[in-house]
Amino acid sequence: MNVLVIGNGGREHAILLALKKSRRVEKLYCMKGNAGTAEIAENVDVDYMNIDAVKQYALQHPEIDYYVVTPDDPLAVGLVDELESIGKRCFGPRKNAAIIESSKAFAKELMKKYKIPTAESQTFDNYGNALEYVRSKGAPIVLKADGLALGKGVLICETLEQAEEGLKEIMLDKAFGSAGNKIVIEECMRGLKYNPGEEVSVLAFTDGKTIVPMITSCDHKRIYDDDKGLNTGGMGTFSPCPFWDEKLEKQVLKKIMIPTMKAMNAEGRKFKGCLYFGLMRTDKGMKVVEYNSRFGDPETQVVLPMLKTDLMDIFEAVTEEKLSDIKIEWEDGACVCVVLASGGYPISYSKGKEITIGDIGDTVIVHAGTAIKDGKLVTNGGRVLGVVAKGKHIEEARDKAYKAVKNIHWENMHYRTDIGVKYRKG
Repeated sequence: MNVLVIGNGGREHAILLALKKSRRVEKLYCMKGNAGTAEIAENVDVDYMNIDAVKQYALQHPEIDYYVVTPDDPLAVGLVDELESIGKRCFGPRKNAAIIESSKAFAKELMKKYKIPTAESQTFDNYGNALEYVRSKGAPIVLKADGLALGKGVLICETLEQAEEGLKEIMLDKAFGSAGNKIVIEECMRGLKYNPGEEVSVLAFTDGKTIVPMITSCDHKRIYDDDKGLNTGGMGTFSPCPFWDEKLEKQVLKKIMIPTMKAMNAEGRKFKGCLYFGLMRTDKGMKVVEYNSRFGDPETQVVLPMLKTDLMDIFEAVTEEKLSDIKIEWEDGACVCVVLASGGYPISYSKGKEITIGDIGDTVIVHAGTAIKDGKLVTNGGRVLGVVAKGKHIEEARDKAYKAVKNIHWENMHYRTDIGVKYRKG
């Protein structure tokens, strides 16, 4: 089979690396891709948000058998629907199911209606009403832009002053553009031991009939060590989650995952693809922080390297609604991804810095914001590379990853030094 993966980042490179192992995949394509994807796939210079251009390309290239749509934006505008309308087979949810991520207000109402555990919340499209609610509730409190905001549209406000300023930024100053026309305001959930709580990411394959969780991972969202500074798209991940066990997985399947799949079906929004559950362990059990309608980034970078089952087999089983026929198996051990970013990310940063990579041992470099300029590898984004290492346990994997990081350089390179130590205190 010839397979095209849509997207430019580390997630797409990680998916391509997994598909490259498939006995059934002959040639890989990536739209638009980056310098890393170009090493294993043919990069296609088409803007994937230009739906007509993507459809035209698909019609002109009948040799491509299958499309994997992974970023949130094209899923939200219905790229899967459009490709299927011209007879193309795809992995990824249709527009009416992708709304579970593209509208936080929809997701919160779904959870309320079907009694899926989550934080108490209210949704507002009027700034005055929202401000009045925030003042009545006080802090700490969480503000979420309703729409897509590159993973940065969530503000955890520890004081009322922060909450009022955040509300102004989102609704009046339009810090996240039209994504902030509507806002979800919710209670700040607290964890069992640490503030603001113990979080875990659980990606799951689902065909709308069956849902199968992947191995767990933990993301580091903040830009600086000790979870300080601004939110980012993710500065690193590790797998598996230290507090996850078989008992917890059974509870989450019963109370959250299966009810979510059934709720979407009941709403006439069958979800087929990868459904991401951002969860928090609280003193009242596991609760949903957020849903994503696709593979997480950088969670994918530590989950897929541990997959033993042929990823193409899983993709097709989801498309054909035969996921129950597949046995999905994982390697033992652990995996860590350290994200290397441009200095100044996530606010402002320069591009075009030459990257040098020395001895990295048996780690894998996953490219996110990279390009080739005048024959040289250069930075081309905020998050630039992911250094991925496997080990018998997390400590071994993180040691390997950071040893490799020391041999990668460019001007103003920034990374966290504490990836993989989360939830290991006390």
